[in-house]
Amino acid sequence: MRCPFCKKPDSRVIDSRAAEDGNTIRRRRECSGCGKRFTTYEVLEMVPLMVIKNDGRRELFDREKLLKGLIRSCDKRDISMERIVALENDIERELRNTMEREVTARSIGELVMERLKDFDEVAYIRFASVYRKFRDISNFLDELEKLKNLKEIT
Repeated sequence: MRCPFCKKPDSRVIDSRAAEDGNTIRRRRECSGCGKRFTTYEVLEMVPLMVIKNDGRRELFDREKLLKGLIRSCDKRDISMERIVALENDIERELRNTMEREVTARSIGELVMERLKDFDEVAYIRFASVYRKFRDISNFLDELEKLKNLKEIT
C-alpha cells in the first residue's frame, strides 16, 4: 500500500480487525519510509445483482426496496428494527451467495416468503397477500390453511 504522505510503495500492517458489520477489515499501517501511520479499509467488492422483473425488464437489486417491503409486512408487530434488518441482510446474502448475476423477481419473492414463514406468521400473511395478489377472502383463507398445516407438521 502506497503511503499517503511520502508516496513510498512499502508499508507494513500493524493491526487488523473487523470493522462495521464484519464485511470490512480495518488495517493500521506504518510507512517504512517516513514512519507515519495511516488507516486503510478493505471492503468486499459487490458484483451488481440484476433483477429480472415479471415483464422482462431488468433493474439493479435495491436492498432498500426489499427492506421497505419487510418493514411494511412487520408493521405494528413487536419486531425490532434490528431483527428486520438482519432478516434483510440474510436474504440479500443468500441471493448474492448463489453467484448468479441475475435473479428473477419471483425467486426473490419466494425466498422472502420462505424466510417470513419462520420469522413471523402475521408478516408472512401480509407479504403473501400483496405478493400473491389475493383477489378475495378465499385466497387469503387458502394461504392461512397452508400455513396452519405446515405448522402442524413441524
